[in-house]
Amino acid sequence: MTPKKVLEEKTDAKAPARMTAEDRRQQILEVAMELFSQRGFRGTTTKEIALAAGVNEAIIFRHFATKSDLYAAIIDQKASSENVQTLQRVIDEAMGRGDDRQVFESFAFHILEFHEHDDTAMRILFYSALEGHELAEMIFTNHILKQHRRLTEYVKKRIAEGAFRPVDPIIAVRGFVGMVMNQAMTRKFFRHTGREFVNFSNRQAAEKFTDLLMASLTNFEYETPQSRRK
Repeated sequence: MTPKKVLEEKTDAKAPARMTAEDRRQQILEVAMELFSQRGFRGTTTKEIALAAGVNEAIIFRHFATKSDLYAAIIDQKASSENVQTLQRVIDEAMGRGDDRQVFESFAFHILEFHEHDDTAMRILFYSALEGHELAEMIFTNHILKQHRRLTEYVKKRIAEGAFRPVDPIIAVRGFVGMVMNQAMTRKFFRHTGREFVNFSNRQAAEKFTDLLMASLTNFEYETPQSRRK
């Protein structure tokens, strides 16, 4: 969909006559994310967001006092999605059990599902990074880096316990996440030209990537507490 088409569709759509303040805020946020993902940040003004949302520009600043508030709301919107919340819960439980495969397979699957069904997240990340926009640093520091560190600490813990071979935890995690994100980008942007790379489901991709990681990390001489009791 072209930026012009986005503006036309959003402008033509009739907003509810009595939209609540929360509904209006959410509508503005969704319009802003869609326009940012199509035009980037340099190519999108608050005036255009207001036009597409069918409101006066002053209404934008009533709900988001500064542009930084708007950018922070975009991050919160993505981070609070059902998919992301489910991922956090599943990984917490798997880490507590020491279920290595479940930790990484769940991470891969939910990340792939998130980008499969979210048309704006990856585009917003790329636009903000390429434009040197403050949102890129916010996303990387508050979300991407935190996920990397969490997985890295888990790998360190499992190395210390003897379950994983002594490898560089940061490199191991970056390599794994790299496989996942390459798959997500290929499916998002090159689905038709890169069919040989995307001819399997997100679940299958998560399983295959985890197979590779486990084969490279697992210490096959490690005895689990259960096996030692036998």
